[in-house]
Amino acid sequence: MSNKIILKKKIKNFDKKIFIPGDKSLSIRWVLISSLSSGVSKAQNLLLSEDVIAALKSVRKLGVKVFYNKKICKIYGVGISGYRYRKGITINAQNSGTLARLMPGLIIDSPIPIKIIGDKSLSKRDFKRIADPLKQFGANFSLKNGFGLPLIMRGSKKLKPIKFFEKKGSAQVKSSLIFAGIKTNGKTIIKAKKSRNHTELLFKHLKLPIKVTKKKNFDLIEIHKVKKINPINYNIPSDISSSAFFIALTILSKKSKLIIKNVNINPTRLGMLTILKKMGASISYNNKKAYKGELIADLNIKSPKILKSINCPTNLNSGAIDEFLVIFLIAAKAEGVSFFKNLDELNKKESPRLKWGSKILRLMGVKVVTTNNSIKIFGNPKLKINKKIIIKNYLKDHRVFMASVIAALSFGGEWHIHDKDSIKTSFPSFLKTISTFENEK
Repeated sequence: MSNKIILKKKIKNFDKKIFIPGDKSLSIRWVLISSLSSGVSKAQNLLLSEDVIAALKSVRKLGVKVFYNKKICKIYGVGISGYRYRKGITINAQNSGTLARLMPGLIIDSPIPIKIIGDKSLSKRDFKRIADPLKQFGANFSLKNGFGLPLIMRGSKKLKPIKFFEKKGSAQVKSSLIFAGIKTNGKTIIKAKKSRNHTELLFKHLKLPIKVTKKKNFDLIEIHKVKKINPINYNIPSDISSSAFFIALTILSKKSKLIIKNVNINPTRLGMLTILKKMGASISYNNKKAYKGELIADLNIKSPKILKSINCPTNLNSGAIDEFLVIFLIAAKAEGVSFFKNLDELNKKESPRLKWGSKILRLMGVKVVTTNNSIKIFGNPKLKINKKIIIKNYLKDHRVFMASVIAALSFGGEWHIHDKDSIKTSFPSFLKTISTFENEK
């Protein structure tokens, strides 16, 4: 069976209501925290993507009993110090940077070396950013070429609390240090550039000893040793990063409406929506409520009559870092020239996404000017594609695949998009959901 899709037709206008699978960041964090709890945790709407299944397999290797099917997942927590560290454990994080970077914080007390591996794309990413601060706790690391996977870590039973300034705005680094802090005597202090705060919110919901003081440009986080974590039952809200593709599809379509139910609208994840509203998109919330520390709501999106260009404020970058590929597509249809800068982190994702974003736009016939951390997009509201476009060799980055599908359905042309199984990383049902739009009468 071919591992590519061919798209030849633009999408027609639609008026739909859809449900998106569970949030990937929350799904992985629920798995990891539940594994350390004292009791049985249950989750509904857990995202059963390759990344999350890799997390489930990882905690199993550490002696945690796991049960899951399409409807429910149960994790039988072993307690804060209950992991079974055995010789020869290898944890395969597959494509998940979240899992590979958070796991060393959880196993920081392992006196036995543990190996972490990943796929070709993940192995090229920077793990020195977690190894350096975790060494200060007392762990030892070996990294391939000094920065990548495979990684071998030996923890310590005599962990020292640390003070660390996290300057990159990496929620993964911050969360890894928080996990290490809960196994360490004394007070660990993290001064962290603002980023996603799912870990902190879950800790607060569970009444764990964490204090977060919000400053203008950073958060000051204090963590103390944890003796016990209560099990957590969770109906995982829908993923806003996965929703982004359908938000973009609606904005790029004419006379269309879309409702996406029960979406996680954590303020640290709303960079894309803020950017799109500045560009003229119509996006509103219904049924907004708090749940387990997070905010959730139904999203209402309507096609705008006019899209405006934007000189994007850099303070919105971290809250939109996973959505820039589709933001670039919307800028391609806007009136005027859009400019996005300080996007170094975009090239440190599953693929060099800034490069791929500009490549896709150039293939579409859009004028772009790029540097190693910025892109200028010359929008064309009348853009239509009447040629063949091939997308391949992009390190199987799931977001490159899905953004290419949205481009094909929005602008036309004949698209040959390879490696469709890349969506198993984060959104296995993506094409199934897309097919309901194509069948819309």
